[in-house]
Amino acid sequence: MGRTIENKQEIVAELKETLSQSQLALVIDYQGLTVAEITDLRRRLRPTGTKCKVTKNTLMGIAIQDDEKWQPLSELLKGSSAFLLVQEDFSAAIKAYQDFQKATKKTEMRGGVMEGRLLKEPDVKALGDLPSKEQLMAQIAGAINGLATKVAVGINEVPSSLARALQAYADKEKGGEEVSS
Repeated sequence: MGRTIENKQEIVAELKETLSQSQLALVIDYQGLTVAEITDLRRRLRPTGTKCKVTKNTLMGIAIQDDEKWQPLSELLKGSSAFLLVQEDFSAAIKAYQDFQKATKKTEMRGGVMEGRLLKEPDVKALGDLPSKEQLMAQIAGAINGLATKVAVGINEVPSSLARALQAYADKEKGGEEVSS
């Protein structure tokens, strides 16, 4: 039994909604994956804020036809397509997919779209090599903490240096008095 028109319209509306919340869409060829493997992929992607949608290319084509931001996706709509719609951390999502791909060796990345630009596989890999949001925040926090420590040491050093200078001057004066006596 085929899908009804209402059912297809619901799917297209859901795709549009998910795309509107996404910053990156990846297209993979999922042919040969079992239901358990697709479930595993979805489980790996969930913590990264990514949704894995398996839908017909025509339905995705209808969902993107009025949205200029996602138009380049139409070039990737062929064969058995699964769509990874990344809403949060795209670097972590790409790494999660790459880990899955290494484990199964059954999928192939066709490309993706980000900010209205078509990304080929090397572009997607380059995005995956970027540090995750958590890593960037840790690096920034470390840099701020290091700077704060240097400032604190510098501020603490001023009175100490002044005290040493006064002590040296006092010792010099005391030493000069003993010589003249």
